[in-house]
Amino acid sequence: MAAHGDGRAELSTNDDPIQVSQARIEAAEALRRLGNALVGHHVDDDYLFEIAKTADAMLREVIHGERRTRPIDDMKRYVWGISPGEGVRIDHFPDCVVSGAANPMGLGMSVWRDDEEAVARVRLGHAFEGAPGRAHGGVVAAIFDDVMGIVLTIQSTPAFTARLTVSYLAPVPVGVELEIRARQTWREGRKVFMAAEASHEGNVLAEAEGLFIALPPERFGLPPGPDEIRAEAGPI
Repeated sequence: MAAHGDGRAELSTNDDPIQVSQARIEAAEALRRLGNALVGHHVDDDYLFEIAKTADAMLREVIHGERRTRPIDDMKRYVWGISPGEGVRIDHFPDCVVSGAANPMGLGMSVWRDDEEAVARVRLGHAFEGAPGRAHGGVVAAIFDDVMGIVLTIQSTPAFTARLTVSYLAPVPVGVELEIRARQTWREGRKVFMAAEASHEGNVLAEAEGLFIALPPERFGLPPGPDEIRAEAGPI
């Protein structure tokens, strides 16, 4: 999949089920805005009924379309095989619920490469509240997991999350810009250790540590990785 500097995907083709069109991205963005606005504002009941009728009518049209498929191996090759450049926006895949631009249920988060770190910025809407005015802790954890995963994308290292520990240092507000930075701290064979922080205006609100288990890149059609990964992972 080719991505532009602003993270927008090129028009989809039948050859690549991971690609999405600009129209799909804009529809997802509009639905995210509507969802957050609906949670955060009082609306007259009559208009809410109109929204429900309109949504149901649109649903009937949408489900008549051909069922989308996203083969897991294609997704994994996209995640770990894109070799993003400095400053280029990255996602795990367009429909990712955390970093994907094409998911109407997503966060609308932007992530890019800063040297060997992954950096994200996001402004959480009211749909992601836990306590009033504060982000749900599970959403914060999902952001950490996703941004740490982008570090693996930068390194072209296939791996899965084994452990994620989050320390909540202060309430994480909704409606303000948050910055999240993640990096690899060390590695022991297949074990990849990560650290990350979430901050607002320079104040650290939460920290996280993660353990990821690396897999042989050859399993996903990628160039071979370090010998110790292949040896510890066993036969492909």
